[in-house]
Amino acid sequence: MSNKLIKLRELMRINNVDLLVLGPGTHMRWLLGFNPYPDERPCMLLIGKEKEAFLMPSVNAEDARKRTDIAINSWKDEDGPDQALKEALIDIGESAAKHIAIDEAMRSHFALIAIEALPNPTYEFTGSTIGALRMRKDQTEFINLKENALIDDRAMQAGFAAIKEGVTELEIGDAINNHFISEGAKPQFCIVGSGPNGAFPHHHTGDRKVEYGDAVLIDIGGRKGTFPSDMTRMSVLGEPPEGYLEIHAIVERAVQAAMSAARPGVMAKDVDAAARDVITEAGYGEFFVHRLGHGLGIDIHEPPYITATSEVILDEGMVFSIEPGIYLQGRFGVRLEEIVILRADGPEILSELTRKLNVIN
Repeated sequence: MSNKLIKLRELMRINNVDLLVLGPGTHMRWLLGFNPYPDERPCMLLIGKEKEAFLMPSVNAEDARKRTDIAINSWKDEDGPDQALKEALIDIGESAAKHIAIDEAMRSHFALIAIEALPNPTYEFTGSTIGALRMRKDQTEFINLKENALIDDRAMQAGFAAIKEGVTELEIGDAINNHFISEGAKPQFCIVGSGPNGAFPHHHTGDRKVEYGDAVLIDIGGRKGTFPSDMTRMSVLGEPPEGYLEIHAIVERAVQAAMSAARPGVMAKDVDAAARDVITEAGYGEFFVHRLGHGLGIDIHEPPYITATSEVILDEGMVFSIEPGIYLQGRFGVRLEEIVILRADGPEILSELTRKLNVIN
């Protein structure tokens, strides 16, 4: 039995979870190192208090058997999954499970099938079980996250090098993505917001051409191995727009305030408040329009979420973003984003690239 499965069952015991039901997504991949093809055919990993089994469509079963020794209860299209699911639950001793945890990211009809196969169970999502384990990264996971952060640093510098008058956002994005590929990483996302486009936090990189005096917001991530990267930096071509340097300095102070507040035992909402208060006191609170951060792991956005209402208690090993921003419509936006891993004495930044404004003359 894997160490992850041992820890998972311990959390199931503590939280009185009889059965954990996972779909073929990132929870399953984190636990097993793979997941079967995710289509509309019901496929679930059923983890009981002592045993585990797969419910799996027959078209995927043979390939899965090469990857795992977990028992597979397969079903054919002409038969449907109900009987195979019933047998799987009997095999692992959980045909009368009273309280179950359900993968919040799997297809809703998978969840309904699992619930309807049991005698009126109560249920929750996976936050107290596999979600809690995934939030805390071990040293091996940290090494991969750090590797990706450094690749991200170099991809960002490739983006900076591509900025010149008349070049399009898409061309800057191509330079960034080509760099990821050159280091064996897969581009995951690329936001290049030039001039007024930087005021849209999730701008779709387009064909706008960079003009002299533009501030350029670049938010990028790639993936090499298991984990991705994520970082936002700012550049300006020529003289910064009026008021830009003041805004950049406010956002930088907000980053530093959040870094100072982030400690094991602190609520996520208090870290959000530390950054938000800086921006509000400077008179720009209404222009900070999103949460402070999100967890980063196999998924680019995953718990813990650093929001104004989150009462999640931060703990050592949690990896999350700190990314305050100010967005002035029609003018420019400023966001500075770091991915950190929380240590006993506070956050350790994964990137080694300065947050100082990159000025291109």
